[in-house]
Amino acid sequence: MSFAYMTALELKGLLAERSISPVELVEDTLSRQDALEPQINAFVNRTPEQALAAAREAERAIAAGEGGAIAGLPVSVKDLVPVAGVPWTFGSRPFADNVVDFDAPSVERIRQAGGCIIGKSTTSEFGCKAVCDSPLSGITRNPWDLTKTSGGSSGGAGASVAAGLTPFALGTDGGGSVRIPSALCGLFGIKAQFGRVPIFPVSAAPTLAHVGSIARTVRDAALLLGVMAGHDRRDAFGVAEPTPDFLAACDAGAEGLRIAWSPTLGYAQPEPEVAALVRGCRQALRGAGLHRRAGRGRPRHDPVELWMAEFYGGIGTKLKDLMAERPDELDPAVVATLSAGLDRSMVEFFTQVFARYEFREQMRQLFERYDLLLSPTLPCAAFDVGHDTPPGLGARNIVSWVYYTYPFNLTGQPAASIPAGFTASGLPVGLQMVAGINREVDILRAAAAFEEAAPWADRRPPLA
Repeated sequence: MSFAYMTALELKGLLAERSISPVELVEDTLSRQDALEPQINAFVNRTPEQALAAAREAERAIAAGEGGAIAGLPVSVKDLVPVAGVPWTFGSRPFADNVVDFDAPSVERIRQAGGCIIGKSTTSEFGCKAVCDSPLSGITRNPWDLTKTSGGSSGGAGASVAAGLTPFALGTDGGGSVRIPSALCGLFGIKAQFGRVPIFPVSAAPTLAHVGSIARTVRDAALLLGVMAGHDRRDAFGVAEPTPDFLAACDAGAEGLRIAWSPTLGYAQPEPEVAALVRGCRQALRGAGLHRRAGRGRPRHDPVELWMAEFYGGIGTKLKDLMAERPDELDPAVVATLSAGLDRSMVEFFTQVFARYEFREQMRQLFERYDLLLSPTLPCAAFDVGHDTPPGLGARNIVSWVYYTYPFNLTGQPAASIPAGFTASGLPVGLQMVAGINREVDILRAAAAFEEAAPWADRRPPLA
């Protein structure tokens, strides 16, 4: 019996009633990983010994009636997040042997809840590109079409879930890195409110970095997000408020939510097929009880320069010595982009900081009138591997084509990508949902209702 493509909640039920054992489930997962990993390349380091040890402990805990929320369930962790006993490589060759002896808070909580970590998933180098390749791990491929990118930077997380290796995965999102692979791989991915899931050690882009979950269903993503969320004193930006019941929100219905719709955010250039698919979601949204209010919500201008000031400026500052000393070991596109970010003066930097907070205020005012802002997640479907940007959309820099995602890292708002359909060539497209500050529950209410009206999880990639 194969457990691939069963939901986390289905597997949780089978484990609870002792129909299967955690060891049996993890062994099946590792076998599937052996078979598919050479094709998709979703992992930079695999951890079968850790996973099986966790499975044996989960088996004991379940038998004793002490199993945690995800006891016995396989999960992957993106390689921008530390896991004790495993190299923390950031997708970079100079860090290939950087074994650490501590877990990130999110990983601690996954272990405490009984999760079985099967490996560190691939990322672009330092999370700097919106595709998933690096000099260390090579190219991660999309299970829907192995000639296409899985997206990034949480591309290994997205590819592994789409391929049925795990029901869910931990991803990070500094400018769209949970939502991008979710859109390109036909998954639901949500980045929590900034600070909801603690980050430690501090990120090189400290006020942009978010942690999120990627899954094939809304409820599975909510389950993992609930495990990871909650205040931790080591995170200076952490949200101290009690964590909502994310799973309960999935059953609350979407009636009464006020929706704004923006197909371009005022500046983006979606491909016609993507625009048509996202527009076609309106009927399912109405069926889910969601109704658009008159008017459209959108930013006043493209805030990409504001985002680049911290993201590339921060990472470039952290890595400036490494770039000077070992440039030949790094991704040339990443080096070029980070180096350009080091040229800003303090006056330029703080001009952008102040403009960022003006942008945040614009969004705060918008979300006084609306509960959700809907847009495409990306302007295109997956494109050929070996390219940093899609044809015709990368004129400014290596992330300028992800118009829709980075604005909501600047604001810290929760945001998700939801499957919106497939192109004529069979590639997934995503619909982005953005909620107000501290309102992940609004996304989960709407997304779960939309999933019920237009289910997607039964459609599987050819690789399956």
